[in-house]
Order: sequence, then structure tokens, then C-alpha cells
Amino acid sequence: MMSVSSHRSEPSHGQRTCRRADSSHEGVARAEAIRGVRRATFDTLIATVPIAVITFDFDPTVQLLGDLTVRWGSSALVAVLVGALVVAGLLARAGDLRADDVAFVAVGIVPGAVIGARLGYLVMHGATFGSAPEKLLDPSIGGLELGLAVVGGFLTGSYVASLLGPSVGRWLHLAALPVIFALGAGKLTMVLTGTGQGTPSGADWATAYLGPGPWGSLVPALPSNPSQAYEGIGTLSVLAVLTVVVLLGGFRNRDGRLFFVAIGLWAIVRAAVSTTWRDPVAASGLNAGGLIAVGIAIGCAVALLILTARRRGPATDHADDQPVDTVGWPDPETRPRF
Repeated sequence: MMSVSSHRSEPSHGQRTCRRADSSHEGVARAEAIRGVRRATFDTLIATVPIAVITFDFDPTVQLLGDLTVRWGSSALVAVLVGALVVAGLLARAGDLRADDVAFVAVGIVPGAVIGARLGYLVMHGATFGSAPEKLLDPSIGGLELGLAVVGGFLTGSYVASLLGPSVGRWLHLAALPVIFALGAGKLTMVLTGTGQGTPSGADWATAYLGPGPWGSLVPALPSNPSQAYEGIGTLSVLAVLTVVVLLGGFRNRDGRLFFVAIGLWAIVRAAVSTTWRDPVAASGLNAGGLIAVGIAIGCAVALLILTARRRGPATDHADDQPVDTVGWPDPETRPRF
């Protein structure tokens, strides 16, 4: 059962703990002393720890069959990834690419994303592995970092796309909007698991998780910045803007520039949101994850400049939009009979 409340709890001076007082004067005095200590403790808590306006009180898991249980966030993430693949398939068909090749590219993204995610976690939490870097191969130790996961997935996915015939630029153009959708909506699914909570906050939109859990953040009941929601909403805002630009005729040359603009803007959003994370500052007021995001944004800007400088011809079907027959084998259907 899910229950989300939106209210601010304020201590009432008229509240009293309902206890049975002793009939003697000593019992009454003891009871008053206990009330005073509890009142002082509660007032101190209010002064040091803000009470969240948005609280989540539900079971983050759902039982499917027998003892099989899954987390709501995991189910939502699977739905997001499937939706992104379906959209990519539709765009591939509309862009004169083979829709079934989307599956090959998606599979090719996985190893690079996993390797990059683990390397990113090593950068952010090097002390976790200490003098035993081989622990990086143990998936039960530590976690994943999204920034380098995107970089690694881009590298291996681009390699697989280059083997399929059409230019990599066409595949990058196709992947831009589905990838941004997956990044933004995927972040929002973390709200269902309590993962990605930021620094403590007294803002009206601060969130806390009061249910039994298990939740994905330390001290889930502590009112905090919903950093995962910040990044998800910011990323989906980037998606909305780019979608409008494309519908209005922008990025007609399918050369990959749309992809680097999209990922660069996402990285900027991520770097800004990283200032609300609980990770320690590494340099320039940013933690390691924020610095990785800045590096990604800079890399995208460089790639965008290179592609813009290389672009030639009118903004219609570019040479990169057409499949390249590098081998030049004759078409069996048109070859003359012996």
C-alpha cells in the first residue's frame, strides 16, 4: 500500500504525553520532569533536523509469485528501458534504418556501460577498494556511476553501429532522444526506492522515507533534497526542448550533432544537481561525479565543434544519411543470368 503525505509537522505547545501520573506529589513531579526532558529533546530535533513536507510511507517491494518479490523501482526501470527501445525502433523505421538492428546496438551498449559504471564508481569511491583493486570485479561490492556508464555505452554502442553499414552519425542521431528519455525517466524511478537522496534540507519539497524499507539511501527518514528527482525532471526538460526543436526542423543533418547536444545538456544538468549530493567535494566545489559530468559536457562540446566544422552541403539529406556500399558487391537480383 502506498501512502504519500504532504504536510509540515509543527510541535504544538498544547500537546502532552498521556501518562498515568502517580498519586503522590513525587510521582507528579517525576512525570513533569519526564515531559520536560522529552519536550526539550523534541524542540532540539526540530531546530536541528527539519521536518519534511513530502513523506513516503509504503512498501518498496511487491510480491509476485510465492516468495518472489521485486522492487517497484526495478519494475518501473524495466518499463522505461523497454519504452526507450520501442521508441528507438520506431525512429529507426522512420529513418530508413533496420528496426531490428536497434537490438544489436542495445546489446553492444551493455558491456561498455557496465565497465564505465564500475570505473566511475572507482573514481568516486576509491577508498572502498583500498589496496585490492581486484574487488572492482566483484559486483557485490560498491555500485555504479552513471556518467562514465554513458561514456562506456557510447563507445561500445558506436562500435557495434559501425559494423551495421549505415554511418555512426545516423545511429547517434536516432539514439539521442531515446537515451535522454531513459536517463531522465530512469532517474525518476529511483524515487520509488529511496535511492539518490541528497543533503539534508528544510525546503518545502524536501523528502523523507518513513516506511519499513529497505530504502536505497542512508538515514532515509532524514528530510533531504530529492536529488534524483531534480536530475530526472531536469533531464526530461532537456528532452522536451530538443523534441520541439527537432519537430520545428532542427538538426536535419543526421550526423550525430543532436546526440552530443543532448548528452552535453544532460551532463550540465547532472553537474548542477551534484552540488546537492551527499558525496564530499573533490575540487572546485564539485564532487567526483560532478567533475565527471563537467568532463562529459566539455567532450560533447568538442565533438559538436568538430562535426559542425566538417558539415558540408545544404541542410537536407547529407551524404552521411545514405548507406555506404564499401564492398561494392553486385545485387543478385540485377545480375544477368548465365
